[in-house]
Amino acid sequence: MSHVGVPRGTVRKRRSLALLTTGVLTIPVLAGCSSGSEETSRGVPQDIAPAARQAVSDGSTVNWAVDALPATFNAFQADADSATTRITGALLPALFPMDASGQPKLNPDYLESAKIIEREPKQVVLYKLNQQAVWSDGREIGAPDFVAQWRALRGKDSAFWTARNSGYERIEKIERGADDLQVRVTFSKPYADWRSLFSPLYPKEITGSPDAFNDGARTTLKNTAGPFVLRSVSKAKGTVTLARNPRWWGDKAKLDTLVFRAVAAGDRTRALADGTVDVADIDASTADRITLARRDRGNNGQPLAHGPGSETTPAGALRSWALAHGSDEEAAEIAQAAREKNRKAVVAYTAEQKALRDFAVRKSLEPAYTQLALNGESGPLADDRVRRAVARALDREELARTVLGPLGLPAKPLGSHLALAGQPGYKDGSGALGDQNTKEAQALLADAGWTRGGAVQPPKDTKAGSEAEKKGAKGDARGTEEDAEKEAAEGTKDDKEAKSGKAENEKKAEQSGEEEKAGKKAEQDGEDPTADNSTAENSTAEGKKADRASEDSAASRDEGLYIVGEDNKPGAHAPAQAVSTGGVSAVHVLAPARTAAAQSAALLRQAGALGEDGAVAAQDKQPGGAAGAYAPVGTAAPAPAAAKGQLGKDGKALTLRFVLPSGPGSQSLRSVGDKIAVMLEKIGIGTEIIKVPDESYFKDHVASGAYDLALYSWPATAYPATDGRPIYAKPEPATDGSLLVEQNYTRVGTDHIDQLFDQAAAELDEKAARELMKQADARIWAAAGSIPLFQRPQLVAVDKKLANVGAFGFAAPRYQDIGFKNRQAAGSPADRKK
Repeated sequence: MSHVGVPRGTVRKRRSLALLTTGVLTIPVLAGCSSGSEETSRGVPQDIAPAARQAVSDGSTVNWAVDALPATFNAFQADADSATTRITGALLPALFPMDASGQPKLNPDYLESAKIIEREPKQVVLYKLNQQAVWSDGREIGAPDFVAQWRALRGKDSAFWTARNSGYERIEKIERGADDLQVRVTFSKPYADWRSLFSPLYPKEITGSPDAFNDGARTTLKNTAGPFVLRSVSKAKGTVTLARNPRWWGDKAKLDTLVFRAVAAGDRTRALADGTVDVADIDASTADRITLARRDRGNNGQPLAHGPGSETTPAGALRSWALAHGSDEEAAEIAQAAREKNRKAVVAYTAEQKALRDFAVRKSLEPAYTQLALNGESGPLADDRVRRAVARALDREELARTVLGPLGLPAKPLGSHLALAGQPGYKDGSGALGDQNTKEAQALLADAGWTRGGAVQPPKDTKAGSEAEKKGAKGDARGTEEDAEKEAAEGTKDDKEAKSGKAENEKKAEQSGEEEKAGKKAEQDGEDPTADNSTAENSTAEGKKADRASEDSAASRDEGLYIVGEDNKPGAHAPAQAVSTGGVSAVHVLAPARTAAAQSAALLRQAGALGEDGAVAAQDKQPGGAAGAYAPVGTAAPAPAAAKGQLGKDGKALTLRFVLPSGPGSQSLRSVGDKIAVMLEKIGIGTEIIKVPDESYFKDHVASGAYDLALYSWPATAYPATDGRPIYAKPEPATDGSLLVEQNYTRVGTDHIDQLFDQAAAELDEKAARELMKQADARIWAAAGSIPLFQRPQLVAVDKKLANVGAFGFAAPRYQDIGFKNRQAAGSPADRKK
């Protein structure tokens, strides 16, 4: 499913709207370092239980959980999603898949070689194809397939409904080389990321006509060229079944069949336990259950010390028995029913735990990073000084520990928007913005006119200088952005001098900003920064209690969470309009096909689970979501009065709308949000936390601009010059007067950043291109629209007998190598009765 509903006609007319291939940006795993030298530390390795092919048995079936059946098998369409990417990876040629270090690597199954053979007068790339490479119908893979895909994706024929054409529009012509196995591609202008093209490569039967491209490839792929072929799609069963390709010329697939099965995130524990799936991405709570199951293997039948009934004390058990056998018949009946319900729950839980012993949790860091996005389109965050103040108030190390620490993964903040640790181009550029510094953050806010008494003062003339006040003078506004970058870079030196007093300053700010209820919460946070994530088995009541405690920790947020529909107030403010449109927002969000969809699945995985019914029925009836979706009925609406210590200007308090997902499994993300809110309170910024359904979080709030602060992620890329540009491109007015934001949902950008991306995309010297990307990253940091926090955890439950599958990290799976270690009997775990 795609997060951004974009009309097909709109998408295909935008030349640069979808520049994302397999992903977009990921960020490093290294600690912040502003020395300016390139980092050499390695990223977290993949965890796939590697085994030599001779140690993997032939035959059997593996069931692999996906979020949903793919909306299309065409990876270049707007509604392509993570399931599309996963499944087509086993069916279609990928010429340069990423390796374990996040670099593109030539795939010898399809190419003998591919290189630039001419640079002047024009760039020419010569592909030499593997002479054994054929489509499943027996036809050789050749130049006609390259030509057909180029014509479909170059953006000149509007009959093709494409979501991205990055790079294809730079091709001037494609010709047959010295023989049928050579393809000669000539570019009209230099293109550094030429390796990103023709992956996946579709047969000419699909890309050769609009009908086949638009409709034919949505539901089936009759002609493929991978280790597997598409056998069947069953919407009733929610499965896509692949079978071994008899014409495959490479290493023979170890599995007979590979079944991708749609399983919602909240149902995966049960699906693993009952044998429905053998491989599944999971959340921390399921990972904890598998760990506990393996730990309890030798408990000799003793009752489990966790799960239903485990917290019942001897006194409580005696009281329950007494009530169930007492003289009060009504009370006895209720107690007996409760005891029977608990007994069944214990039996079911124990059976699941026994089954989960057959699984292992394979973990790494996902090639994606979570960021705090600051919407700079309007409001206080339109002023770069306020954005920089927010960024410098954050303790990114604490936020990383909150999520990664309990999982035993390296908890280090990220230092780049454009590369991950372990990738060749990684460099920590956060020094361009500066380290955490409460005094500097407060000084930036004061310079922007936000003062402690400003919330109760009547409007008056204030010092000019913010970007919002200068929007009428475009030239001045541009200068402000560039000056902000220089000022932020110079501020790094001041940060070092202020570090020694950092702890004392934060302590004082915490004491002045948190009283009564907040005091208890602050004390708990001081003892254990990762307490919010330390266990996956807290009851629902405990989760709600933790949420309330975190919210109470900030006096300015006492009543900042309210219920949409219960107080006749919308769930979020409408995004600012670029031009008058008769009440309709003029902001056009143009998102790439597979990245928008992949973002959807990624957000749902990060949140942990959807609601039990998978949707909120009334969400389309009211702005912001369904009535009662954010808090229990009766929660007070936000109070307009400024809280103690909160900054203001011209009679208005400095309060930011912080949109977070509300799903039952999103506690980890909400914990990060709550900690950020407390950090901002220390510098006088209030937050109005608005919790919305997971499935509408990105599309209806982030992409539409209905937020001030939000947490979301971007996936990794080996091609930052191509894939990063639409995310950080300066929004521009479209011909109809609307605002073209591409995928820059923060609405923050500069001309200089755009120029650096363009220069890198045309730079054929890889080292020089990387230097340009490092400069661009420093500018992005200085603009303070996106603050990288941490690389996301990757947790995969896998049948412990399976090899070469699990947490892949950067690398693309080698589907032909996946299988069961040693030789399995007919009743192998993969075929166990459901």
